[in-house]
Amino acid sequence: MRALPERDRRLAYELSAGVLRWRRTLDDALDLRHTDPRLHDILRLGAYQLRRLERVPAHAAVSTSVELARETAGEPAARYVNQALRRLAGGGTRDEGRVREEGQVASHPDWLVARWRRQFGPVETASLVGWNDRKPSLVVQPASTGLTTLRSSFEAAGFGVQEAPFGAGFAISRTPTAPRAPLPQSLPGYSTGAFIVQDPAAALVCRFAAVPPGARLYDACAAPGGKAVALALAGARVTAGEWRRPRLGRLRETLGRTGVAVLIVAADLRSAPFRPGAWDAVLLDAPCSATGTMARHPDARWRLSGTAITGLARRQATLLEAAATLVRVGGVLTYATCSLEPEENERQVEAFLERHPEFGRSTVHESVPATLLSAAGDFRSLPQRHGIDGAYAARLVREAR
Repeated sequence: MRALPERDRRLAYELSAGVLRWRRTLDDALDLRHTDPRLHDILRLGAYQLRRLERVPAHAAVSTSVELARETAGEPAARYVNQALRRLAGGGTRDEGRVREEGQVASHPDWLVARWRRQFGPVETASLVGWNDRKPSLVVQPASTGLTTLRSSFEAAGFGVQEAPFGAGFAISRTPTAPRAPLPQSLPGYSTGAFIVQDPAAALVCRFAAVPPGARLYDACAAPGGKAVALALAGARVTAGEWRRPRLGRLRETLGRTGVAVLIVAADLRSAPFRPGAWDAVLLDAPCSATGTMARHPDARWRLSGTAITGLARRQATLLEAAATLVRVGGVLTYATCSLEPEENERQVEAFLERHPEFGRSTVHESVPATLLSAAGDFRSLPQRHGIDGAYAARLVREAR
């Protein structure tokens, strides 16, 4: 997609993200139960433009979809798509008030909404769903450039700059002189590593870890690299580990662009080439359901299942066991996720502590605002309460062998 002109790239992202956010509502309007599966996404794209995009004329949305259907499945499919979208357009275009009202439930799977209602109650769940259905802000954290210089360069380029929640970075917005929503690559200083794109929740997890300057830290699942950059800038001597080849490339790109002194190791945590007790600190930012970042990743709501969460929790337990062996006595193990689900978060940590009495919680309370700490002293951010991504972290110190 990077080969597309910027205008086309923006539209492609708007269409893909929008269809994913509103897929269920669009499917209900189109009634796809008896439609050729090859046409499902074509119809969704057309319907999304008709319902949600004022800047795309209705005739253009229909004609583009018809051409895609013709190329995909032939002339009968093109006629079907033409009729289906014209019926939809004739039923009242761009009824955004009704779509938003339906979207409080219809934009997410029933099982996920029911799970959240049990955990948060109906009012907070409605707020969470609403948060997920809004376009997220672009938030950046300084890297090779200081706060004042970075802010001045953004403002000089015509962008709006506001302090992000909890003082964790800058939210960048459009202005009359920069009317389009900013892309990271369009901001001054991107190519020279002046900043990284990172939600406040991720930046606050790094602060919560409270790794002492000079400590040797192993970031065990490091890609895409934002936390490794933040921890290195805070003074830790970071080694970043990653075993998935595509994500290893992203890690190299982030660290190379920012120029921070971080060693990269291509290694699976479960077989990492280090002796037991070799590290002062280990960060395990574990693979998870990512239910706290569904505003940024709308596809996640449709890929996830309750069974998948159970499987992820089992994998996280295995990774925690491997991470624990690497921490020296007196060292810190920080376990983190971007999940809202208890079995991936506090239940995971409680089970780990039962198995490992040599570890105990050790929260540095001044590291983050008290409103982000649970009763047990763990970090917990919730989109519907705090206006940032959902995240969890526990800071565990190895007290004895």
